[in-house]
Amino acid sequence: MKLNKIAFTALAILGSITLLTAKTIYTTPSSDTTYWEKGAKTTFTFTQTTLENWAAGGENSVAFNSGLRAFASYVKGRTMFDNLLEIGYGIIDQGDVGLRKNDDKIIFSTKIGHKIKEDGKIYWSSLIDFKSQFNKGVDYQNDGSEIKISDFMAPGYLTVSTGLEWKPNNFFSLSYSPVAGKMTFVGIQRFADRGDFGVDPAVYDEVTSIKLVDGKNLRTELGSFNKIQVKKDIVKNVKLETNLELFTAYDETFGNVDINWQNVITMKINGWLMTSFITQLLYDDDIHIATQFDEITGDPLNAKPRIQYKQILGVGLTFSLGDKYIPFTERVKKTLK
Repeated sequence: MKLNKIAFTALAILGSITLLTAKTIYTTPSSDTTYWEKGAKTTFTFTQTTLENWAAGGENSVAFNSGLRAFASYVKGRTMFDNLLEIGYGIIDQGDVGLRKNDDKIIFSTKIGHKIKEDGKIYWSSLIDFKSQFNKGVDYQNDGSEIKISDFMAPGYLTVSTGLEWKPNNFFSLSYSPVAGKMTFVGIQRFADRGDFGVDPAVYDEVTSIKLVDGKNLRTELGSFNKIQVKKDIVKNVKLETNLELFTAYDETFGNVDINWQNVITMKINGWLMTSFITQLLYDDDIHIATQFDEITGDPLNAKPRIQYKQILGVGLTFSLGDKYIPFTERVKKTLK
């Protein structure tokens, strides 16, 4: 425990240095602004199904998904500073059940790196990554009732890491951080008291069942973090992006790997119309997911670690603002010339 506190103190200092360095880079005046690339892309996807006297059956439905992906990237000499904000939200209205959420995410990451050798392919890098959602997530019961299972910052995840990144070309990168801190926030006390998302649960009197100690709202883990990214044009106007994150803690669960794997295939039809296919697979043995709930209390009855999977296929509009994103390996080569 003492080692974890020392390590997290060091990571907190590292995170502060990263942010201060970022602020210095961002606010330092320069007559040459070509070091910066900034831009954003928004997407809007709409799907409608209308059935009338349809022999095969089915239900009318309307679905709407929106997303924003914004970046600000700085490259000067062998130093790079990348920032990414990705948000998404979607709703669906199917049959008589009313509006339901089908997508909800907030992702923000900032990374500072320095190329070790001018003609090399390895960077030292530090990363701060945050993930959460906008509003409540519910499990819909057969009787139409709702069981609240998540919300903004319940959970929220913050990862701080430092290590090396290998970028042999413009479309592939592999990062390894032997020292990484993962913090899980559970801002709703009822969830924390149950021990949801891996936090320490509340302590109750064995006789009276009176709560003696509140459940923890924060879980900290020290471990190693690995990240693989691929961004490549498969054929003309068809792009593949895959992002695999792996984390294992340095404790009694060492070897149990948290997995976050997202794949995005986009097919550009013209300057503003596109088709996208998105999949995401998650696994975390600290997250216990239930399929049955107590009818009175709403508490989970059969919670256990499960594979989480999400898939979105849509055709919609896309609009781009600002600069076009250029891989920073290309920009490093340009600034070193």
